[in-house]
Amino acid sequence: MNIILPNHLGIIIDGNRRWARARGLPPWEGHRAGAEKLNEFLNWCLELGIPQVSIYTLSTENLNRPKEELKHLFKLLEEYVDGLLNDKKKFALLEKYEVRVRFVGELNRLPKKLIKLMGKLMEKTAKYQKRVLNFLVAYGGKSEIVNAVKKLAEEVIKHGKIEITEKDIEKHLYVPQPLDLVIRTGGYQRLSNFLLWQASYAEIYVTKTLWPDFSKKEFMKALRWYSQQKRNFGR
Repeated sequence: MNIILPNHLGIIIDGNRRWARARGLPPWEGHRAGAEKLNEFLNWCLELGIPQVSIYTLSTENLNRPKEELKHLFKLLEEYVDGLLNDKKKFALLEKYEVRVRFVGELNRLPKKLIKLMGKLMEKTAKYQKRVLNFLVAYGGKSEIVNAVKKLAEEVIKHGKIEITEKDIEKHLYVPQPLDLVIRTGGYQRLSNFLLWQASYAEIYVTKTLWPDFSKKEFMKALRWYSQQKRNFGR
């Protein structure tokens, strides 16, 4: 069977805390295991040749979690971004596949050190155009749409434009491109405020496997499932 790759793949990485709880570990150890899995997952995507991947890293709702958990989570994110930026082996992979890395969301709600590291990595990879890797951090789909509408309203007032099209809104989104496939681990069958506009006609694959246990075999199963779907976009 020929595998049809999505042009834009979204992944909701769910189940880190449940994975830790099942092992009697604190939640941040689940997040650490999830970060290690993310390295594997990105390698799979790059090797297969998927042009754009969007990862639901941290939602705006996640920012309401206990302070102790957030402290460890932010520290882990700092280590992860610093690794992509300064680990020669990891950055060589971004260079090899010419991956542009983007961090999108309400980044001003994050620690300053983390924001600075994200900025450096975005700047360092800005020249690459073959692949795009979007990390959605402090992100919410509804707030993204509100932000886009606000920017569009400013343009309307400035230029006196009356007609507003979908394309006008899309160009102001953090991630303008539509999703083809959304994979959600952890078993919950919902989008949880993830790229709501972009997921309008996306195929959604849900697996009960918790994110740290997600395997390449499970990933290929999802891609085979996607390849069998008839996409008519409401027509």
